[in-house]
Amino acid sequence: MRKKILGALLAILMLFSTVSLTGCSRQSANADSWSTIQKRKTVIVGLDDSFVPMGFRAKSGQLKGFDIDLARAVFKKYNIKVDFQTIDWSMNATELRNHTIDLIWNGYTITPQRKKVVRFSAPYLENKQILVTMKKNKINSFAGMRGKVLGVQTGSSGYSSLEAEPNLLKNYIKNQTPVLYSTFNDAFIDLNANRIQGLLIDRVYANYYIDHQSNRADYQVTQGKFASEDFAVGMRKSDKTLQRKINQAMKELYRDGTMKKISYKWFGEDDTIPQK
Repeated sequence: MRKKILGALLAILMLFSTVSLTGCSRQSANADSWSTIQKRKTVIVGLDDSFVPMGFRAKSGQLKGFDIDLARAVFKKYNIKVDFQTIDWSMNATELRNHTIDLIWNGYTITPQRKKVVRFSAPYLENKQILVTMKKNKINSFAGMRGKVLGVQTGSSGYSSLEAEPNLLKNYIKNQTPVLYSTFNDAFIDLNANRIQGLLIDRVYANYYIDHQSNRADYQVTQGKFASEDFAVGMRKSDKTLQRKINQAMKELYRDGTMKKISYKWFGEDDTIPQK
């Protein structure tokens, strides 16, 4: 009898313990993380380290790019170190939700779908999806991709645009289904080998990549009717303070000319959005 009573008491205690721990974890998951970031003096940024020129790994192994420079400049104002964490880009929101990273900052486009799960900073750079082909294939329009194979990165804003407005490009391509790539580097390899005949890609990436190729005259860039996009920093919905701190720092960096300087370094022109 005593054993039964003790067993019942232990079961009740374990139940209360589980409920208590679950409540704590939920509270932690929904908490504003700014104070935690301040205490540890480090913020963790998730990125796809092949996305030139926003954030990529150079031959030396060092991370470089527009977003790398901007993130460091933002958090330098708060005496906080930026720890860049390479992630599977298609899983970026999951990594954020699981607290593996604090921010998604790597040419991250604001979309209605992403707004449902992510809080965004003020936009800081304008981008557009363009079609890159080889000139020898004489594809000068989206309609020129009729029956041909298109490549696009998994989880990218280009893929979202392709799916959201199928009449612009998707309905022309072979089987109305693109070939999906983990990185744009792999996609360009297949484009050069004619395994795909077109690549839907961010303008900032395409321009930088083509400008650094010895055969850059071989590429054709086609502007379609996809709407312009804004790059911004993604964070958890609960991080209102972190959002405010990033926005304030970017305002200061815009006013003192730092953002313009970083833009000229990577793009040769000022593509930044005014920070008001």
